[in-house]
Amino acid sequence: MSSEKKTQTMKPATAAQKLGILLEAAPEEFQNSAISRTDLAELEENPPAWLVDLRANGPHPKQVVAAKLGVSISGLARGEMTESLTTAEISALLQQPPAWLVTERATQHEVREEQIRVKDRDAERARKAAHVARQAAQIEGKPVKEKPRGKNRR
Repeated sequence: MSSEKKTQTMKPATAAQKLGILLEAAPEEFQNSAISRTDLAELEENPPAWLVDLRANGPHPKQVVAAKLGVSISGLARGEMTESLTTAEISALLQQPPAWLVTERATQHEVREEQIRVKDRDAERARKAAHVARQAAQIEGKPVKEKPRGKNRR
């Protein structure tokens, strides 16, 4: 038996996704070779010129385009934006946003506000449930373990 470790590799598409680049825009040698975790870490820590250029100028994958435009990937699809975009094209859209982009950004803002509202509601419910549990334990005569209070906790 040998104790050599087998190097884990990933498909180029997976590596491109982890690097936030469009696989089709990467060099041929990157597209056609398996990437080890060590290679990926090296690319992230010391990116070659082609990777720096792709990240800066694109073309960018859908998830990056959506993030830069402030919309969801579904919002891109609803706006019929199926092609990858360069940084310049994204900037042009942000400078003079079409109607679909204005609508999708407003929708995304509403979704985020709703997520915050639900999170706050759930936190309040959890706080109330903990309070009720403490009261019930006190009524039963069981000792209640209090959480340590910090300077700013009341």
